[in-house]
Amino acid sequence: MAETRWPWTVRHDTDIDSAYEDEEERSDYTASLSSSVLNFRQENSRQYHSDDRYDDDECDRLDMLHELFLVMTEEKLFLAPIGPSPQRVLDLCTGTGIWASDFFDQFPSVEVIGNDLSLKMSQPDEGYSDEYAIIRPPNLKFIVEDVEEEWQYESNHFDFIHARGLLFSIRNMERLIQQAYNCTKPGGWVEFQDWDPTIYSDDGSTAGSTIERYYTTICDAYEKAGYCAKPGPSLERWFRQAGFVDIQVTKYRIPLGSWPEDRYHQKLGTRNLVQLETGGLEAMATAVLTQHEGWSAEQVNDLIAQTNRDARNEHIHGLFDLYVASYTYTTQEGRSDRIIQLHCLWTKVRMTGIRLAGLHLGKKGIS
Repeated sequence: MAETRWPWTVRHDTDIDSAYEDEEERSDYTASLSSSVLNFRQENSRQYHSDDRYDDDECDRLDMLHELFLVMTEEKLFLAPIGPSPQRVLDLCTGTGIWASDFFDQFPSVEVIGNDLSLKMSQPDEGYSDEYAIIRPPNLKFIVEDVEEEWQYESNHFDFIHARGLLFSIRNMERLIQQAYNCTKPGGWVEFQDWDPTIYSDDGSTAGSTIERYYTTICDAYEKAGYCAKPGPSLERWFRQAGFVDIQVTKYRIPLGSWPEDRYHQKLGTRNLVQLETGGLEAMATAVLTQHEGWSAEQVNDLIAQTNRDARNEHIHGLFDLYVASYTYTTQEGRSDRIIQLHCLWTKVRMTGIRLAGLHLGKKGIS
């Protein structure tokens, strides 16, 4: 397994408030296309996704994560070499639809479908969103559906299937990957981006911290509830089980927080810090701990408050691993050979603000 390590350097004169300086000019990543219509389930002062919609804090957080990925990949929406003219593209668990919309901007002749259990950008009508239709071209569609149910798409249908941040959202990742396999055209590509939310640090600064306890607690709770809490490290194994071959793994470490000396990594860290404070800790912990672990709202809020204080401690340099897996297959003499190129963005995350890209209840809520 190839590993690419970044020899990170802590900026010793860090003022934690300076992490927000670039965020004053943070743009509104998606237009406010509609509001209300669908009912929410209100729980502990948050609106949760299982009754069809995201709340505004979660939408802001998801869009910040999208921006984080763009900074991380130097403005690339994907890493797979899909070519200049894909015809059909599927964005699994699309969230606010920002990735699908940006992809469509790059490939305006492509049919792009984004699906999710709930859609923020518009009201669904018989599975499709109609309010957005006034400004949305007919080949950019958003559909309400459960990706863990049997897919209704034809086999060998899509040129590119994209998914990211499915941790804490999916019960059966193996089946999901198999369905993606079945619905991809020969020569098409699938890209999964996901995390291992086990927090660690090179300098031991996370050991015994509230941050460490927070992630241990919620990961255990999600696993007990039947959800996949740590999909990133298992992507290679799941792809092999589905029949893929020629897997390559590369790891990169990227900081989260404003502590690095260089500007690129400061920008990554700033976005992670901001997304944390737009409800990330609540979104990850509240429902699973209250519904499945018997915690009171007060207990959860206390854990979140302690974690927030710990997260803003500039002396704690937490790390997460992020995996980006792109794979394709070709048909030759009646035989399909699956080829995977597994790029593991081994993400070094500074816990000035805890952030874990893709951590939210937006894809599949807790039930």
